[in-house]
Amino acid sequence: MATGWAGDGAVQDQIDATVKDGIKRARSKLPQGPGLTHCEECGAEIPQARRDAVPGVRLCIACQEAHDAEEAAFAGYNRRGSKDSQLR
Repeated sequence: MATGWAGDGAVQDQIDATVKDGIKRARSKLPQGPGLTHCEECGAEIPQARRDAVPGVRLCIACQEAHDAEEAAFAGYNRRGSKDSQLR
């Protein structure tokens, strides 16, 4: 029977899908492979303490901060939309 309303659990399904997408995106951004001794962007030496703390590190702290700031400017949006946005 079609009622026009979302079925039971549809909201929770949407929340679960959003969380899974977020986890998948975060895991894809984790560095992989052996870490570098020198930054791949500026060539500065990466301290041993940073290499120990961040497996697979590829950037020095300054370049990593700049990279993170660029990514923050392109923050994602909710593709599925919220219920409120669908009602407008």
